[in-house]
Amino acid sequence: MIVTFWISVFIIFYTYLGYGFVLFILVKIRQAIKGKRPVHNNLENLPSVTLIVAAYNEANIIDEKISNTLALTYPADKIEYIFITDGSTDSTPDTVAKYPRIKLMHLPGRSGKINAVHRAMKEVTSEVTIFTDANTFLNKEALINITRHYEDERVGAVSGEKRVEITNVSDATAGEGFYWKYESALKRLDSQLYSVVGAAGELFSIRTSLYEPVPADTILDDFMISLQIAARHYRIIYEPDAFALETSSENTFEELKRKVRIAAGGIQSILRLRALLNPFKFPVLSFQYISHRVLRWTITPFCMILAFLLNIAILFSSPDYLYSFLFLGQFFIYTAALIGWLFERKEIKIKAVFIPFYFCMMNYAVLAGMVRFASNKQSAAWDKARRK
Repeated sequence: MIVTFWISVFIIFYTYLGYGFVLFILVKIRQAIKGKRPVHNNLENLPSVTLIVAAYNEANIIDEKISNTLALTYPADKIEYIFITDGSTDSTPDTVAKYPRIKLMHLPGRSGKINAVHRAMKEVTSEVTIFTDANTFLNKEALINITRHYEDERVGAVSGEKRVEITNVSDATAGEGFYWKYESALKRLDSQLYSVVGAAGELFSIRTSLYEPVPADTILDDFMISLQIAARHYRIIYEPDAFALETSSENTFEELKRKVRIAAGGIQSILRLRALLNPFKFPVLSFQYISHRVLRWTITPFCMILAFLLNIAILFSSPDYLYSFLFLGQFFIYTAALIGWLFERKEIKIKAVFIPFYFCMMNYAVLAGMVRFASNKQSAAWDKARRK
């Protein structure tokens, strides 16, 4: 019982903190042996680019998105724009059609984002394809900062940084911003060691020649597309100076809905990317993939439950100061999370409890996502979360 308890505690600690420490040390060792990875700043020979935006019923924001897109710095003779508005029933397609520089692709039926992307990719002839969401806004130099990395032939994909705009720092959804800051730090280290473990759809790019269609029922299409490229022994680079800014979820329910979908897609991805679990074939990538993604989406939430229950059992069998301290620590975190949940329901804003609340909500979402995936109730079509 004690051995199982400590294994559970170790997995929890390693998943959320320990991996970051190990990663930092490995990066420093690599840099001491091989030096820092070169920064590619040759802007004289940028590749041709196609920017793809999938927009579904985005009438309230599409004009602003288009203005942001057309204002991005990039040689005009090397960039094309494709907006896909399949299934939109509002004025989104009509708005896009007003801009002659943008190629509009629209079908009346809604068949999911990935089918729309597959259709658009058949029209792409550029060297690099960049994907970004309709509800995010990019910094002016984002495209240049992304594409410069393709000077290295070993680079197959480049991911930008997701930034969450927090309008109320004491709101529970501010945990989303805190989480993404930590995630960004891990991704920087992942990229410096070898490769980012998957790209986020807010802003990422690929070598067009490496694109492989994923099945139509794929939930996390951006994650799968990028890791399929990594599975061919290309690196995925993280570029924090190319960022996509979006507002936080409207409320906790909307953020939970998004997290459950991601968790269901995570289980699906793990099953479909089983080859990446082989450390003999992918020595570094497999270590990063398991440490950064697989543990979070599989056993760590169960370890949290197990550690709490075993801690209680150990105290009943042989009371000890160490186990009493560990139990109080867990009790404090879960009590703070419960208070955060209750305050959120009553719209009471307490900054001190939003981080444990968000942390517990994330792990609950993994369990709910597993159930959603096992019961085949998670559609690939994205029911988007409402944003502030």
